[in-house]
Amino acid sequence: LRDTVGSRWRVQDGAIIFDPSQPQSGGGDLVTNDVYENYELNLEWKISKGGNSGIIFDVQEDPKYSDTYLTGPEMQVLDNIGADDNKKQTHLAGCLYDMAGDSTVSKPHPVGEWNQVRLIQNKGHLTFWLNGIQTFDGQIGSEAWNKMVAGSKFRNKAFADFAKVAKGRIALQQHPGSSGWRNIKIKQL
Repeated sequence: LRDTVGSRWRVQDGAIIFDPSQPQSGGGDLVTNDVYENYELNLEWKISKGGNSGIIFDVQEDPKYSDTYLTGPEMQVLDNIGADDNKKQTHLAGCLYDMAGDSTVSKPHPVGEWNQVRLIQNKGHLTFWLNGIQTFDGQIGSEAWNKMVAGSKFRNKAFADFAKVAKGRIALQQHPGSSGWRNIKIKQL
């Protein structure tokens, strides 16, 4: 937890860029100052060849949580073709990471091109779109949601507080490869 941005994050040509060539000590996820509960998030992302990142939301900030993904679900950002993490269908771009989605809805633009995200969370109802295609629709905390969590890597003890609250901070993830982010807009509902 810190109140400054690491040197791996920079602004270039109107976009926020994660640059992994900078020293490791300059990393960390980029996290909002504000907490969001009922909102619509629109943004564009692009990823480098083999790149992997994510939009992590409902992040609970507390010193006991070392990483955003311990509490926050993720909309995956990925080079579906060249990334190491492309083996599971629920790990593809636009999917609810390790919980829902597959190649029938994951249709990212080629590496280096911008992708459009629309993410709505309202009273725990969560809907994702990637490039105009709905990739997820469900209710946080529902029986179906809890079943998805139980069938994912988030079922183990390290994730005891994962996705328990439909309210929190939003993070852009530091991960392998370079990522770009622009036109980030959040509207409270």
